[in-house]
Amino acid sequence: MLFFRSEEHLDAWLAANKKPRGYVLSLEQTWRLSKAWYVDRREASWRPRAADEAQTVLDSVGLTDDFWRLKP
Repeated sequence: MLFFRSEEHLDAWLAANKKPRGYVLSLEQTWRLSKAWYVDRREASWRPRAADEAQTVLDSVGLTDDFWRLKP
């Protein structure tokens, strides 16, 4: 994961490094995903999520593009 201060900064980095553009999240989207993904991480009962549970978390924060589809 890389962080950029603006779309222009991202575009300049991509051009300079000859890299394709991947999926871009805003800081707000990253925060919402982080809160939903790690909400129970410190619980003694925590266990890794099954793929369908993980998909539910992604969907719940609006990450529904094909990029975010988990494959079993």
